[in-house]
Amino acid sequence: MSSPVNVNERQADSAFARYPSLIDRTVLITGGATGIGASFVEHFAAQGARVAFFDIDASAGEAHADELGDSRHKPLFLPCDLTDLDALKKAIADVRAALGPITVLVNNAANDKRHTIAEVTPEFFDKGIAVNIRHQFFAAQAVVDDMKAAGGGSIINLGSISWMLKNGGYPVYVTSKAAVQGLTRGLARDLGPFGIRVNTLVPGWVMTEKQKRLWLDDAGREAIKQGQCIDRELMPEDLARMALFLASDDSRMITAQDVIVDGGWA
Repeated sequence: MSSPVNVNERQADSAFARYPSLIDRTVLITGGATGIGASFVEHFAAQGARVAFFDIDASAGEAHADELGDSRHKPLFLPCDLTDLDALKKAIADVRAALGPITVLVNNAANDKRHTIAEVTPEFFDKGIAVNIRHQFFAAQAVVDDMKAAGGGSIINLGSISWMLKNGGYPVYVTSKAAVQGLTRGLARDLGPFGIRVNTLVPGWVMTEKQKRLWLDDAGREAIKQGQCIDRELMPEDLARMALFLASDDSRMITAQDVIVDGGWA
């Protein structure tokens, strides 16, 4: 389940930037039920956007949409397994029918499950690629016509500093995330003539509940302390606020870029 939205945190967000260009804009977020994705959903909804989000965790997704029911537009949650490309295509069509043409896509969904080289089978490899990058391409493909008709749009692909740091312990994940940069640059070149911007938002080690529960130990905390220039926890909202900027018209001439939000680690 996603954590309840804290009213004080929402009020604190009033100190941060507002983006009028995002009001009533249709935004699609993959993997938005928990963690970083849930923060994306909350922040775009707070800007007055028409937000839709996908996740395989139906109970958490429905709960998160209900938590944000007092937004200008209540977010639309649709359960979807992004590795099923037919299901992904249908879900995107359902969003379009319900909220109108999609002009912002945040390709957030991923799985950084730890694994060794020895345990990777061809099936495991293919599944990791499908979860971590394949859906990014096909989701972009499915919204391109909307963005062309609108005269522009913004696609934000989530990367990772993991490959930049030469991290071990999850080679298929690192492979996938390194490939995101290539996907972003290729799409940016092909789609730029239509006013469609494509950027990679690159997180450091973000302190989500999942990360804290499964992988953050004393050694991890020490690595963060030694690696980051800013000795402060990197939070989901730090990524969400950058995503707002990249989606808005304020960043209209920014494309094909890797925007790193990691406290200065990579």
